[in-house]
Amino acid sequence: MYKNKKILAVVPARGGSKGVSRKNIRMLGDKPLIAWTIKAAQRSKYIDHLILSSEDNEIIEIAKKWGCCVPFKRPMYLAKDDTSGVAPLLHAVEQVQGYDYIVLLQPTSPFRTEEDIDGCIEFCFSSNSSAVVSVTEPDKSPFWMYHIAEQTGVMTELIPHEQNIRRQDLPKVYVLNGAIYIACIDWLKKVRTFKDSATRAYIMPKYRSMDIDTELDLRICELMVTDLKSRKTNDF
Repeated sequence: MYKNKKILAVVPARGGSKGVSRKNIRMLGDKPLIAWTIKAAQRSKYIDHLILSSEDNEIIEIAKKWGCCVPFKRPMYLAKDDTSGVAPLLHAVEQVQGYDYIVLLQPTSPFRTEEDIDGCIEFCFSSNSSAVVSVTEPDKSPFWMYHIAEQTGVMTELIPHEQNIRRQDLPKVYVLNGAIYIACIDWLKKVRTFKDSATRAYIMPKYRSMDIDTELDLRICELMVTDLKSRKTNDF
């Protein structure tokens, strides 16, 4: 609970995955991917209840093993490739009622910490926001990106700018990192999206913003975990 408001955290984890087969339960270091998110959420100071939303029996059993509550099984019609991201959450808050805010924690962001979660919650309240999403700086600035004409190969700047502008003089830009989404439940039911004109951004460092969507992403995360163990640090 925070500021007398009850907070529900939901880990959405369906069984289907095109980029990385069974990615939510693939091993990363000494535990399955989903366990990284479960453990971070369990260490939060403000989350009152943590639940899983999944249609997959194996994912459900693994989540339970790591201490995550599974009060219902997600219907198959909410576990399709084209299911909107917010639909399973609206289903979850109907099944588990009595909460004021919802925190979405995707299992594909293993390095987000409890400090990130609690910091995002605190920012949501201190900024009086209906919703907050976590962001980070991208690897490449969109100011260095181009449209390319299919027939001619001619390059056109995605964002026009002075040709000789230095990289350090470009304005900072940010991308969603997929790690944390927070919203007032009543507000979310009305707008049915986390990304609205009222949404604010919570900035996270790049090294805690890894989002596993491909086998390469998973391999990079494995190398990061190995490096941390070799240096006997616990940055996550």
